[in-house]
Amino acid sequence: MMDVPAASLRDDLPYRDIARLLAREQVGAVPVVDDEDHVVGVVSESDLLAKVAFETSGHRVGRIGGLRERRMHGKARGETAADLMTSPAITVLPGATVAEAAWLAALSRLKRLPVTDRGGRLVGVVRRNALLQALIRDDAGIRAEVAARIESCCPPGDRESVEVAVHDGVVELTGSLPSADAARLVAEVEGIADVVEVKNLLTATP
Repeated sequence: MMDVPAASLRDDLPYRDIARLLAREQVGAVPVVDDEDHVVGVVSESDLLAKVAFETSGHRVGRIGGLRERRMHGKARGETAADLMTSPAITVLPGATVAEAAWLAALSRLKRLPVTDRGGRLVGVVRRNALLQALIRDDAGIRAEVAARIESCCPPGDRESVEVAVHDGVVELTGSLPSADAARLVAEVEGIADVVEVKNLLTATP
């Protein structure tokens, strides 16, 4: 589900070059990274709109109301990604569940959420629409795919002992399997793109 490679930009990039990058990549926001690819913020079309409005108005702005407006006015005076970006950025780890990533994407209000390793380095992006599709996929379709994984992972004599339940993308495995086969099956099911979570309730047999 993660898109790689991910477009990014340095914090010293001028705002006009940022606008060109967004247009070229056809995205609404891009992560800002330092020299070691650590994500330090995100710059979006909204950030650029405030800047362009400020420039085209001859550095005149209308009424400045609440805190949000004052922050936008301060950003609009900036010239580079470091001035315009939203920081710190909301990011997600590659091992996060779809539900966790969806929650963070909702908090960020971005269509593309940066994915970082545990050191904070950019490794990709995940699209909000892909998360939504994963969350609303038909449970019956997921169950059919899990059943196919059981066929490929488990010896014929053990397949009947595994029961599968799927609800809103959460897969529950019950029954009994040899521990090695159970571990392999769980790993296979976790690898299904639209699975939100795997609840392993399998008991080990000799």
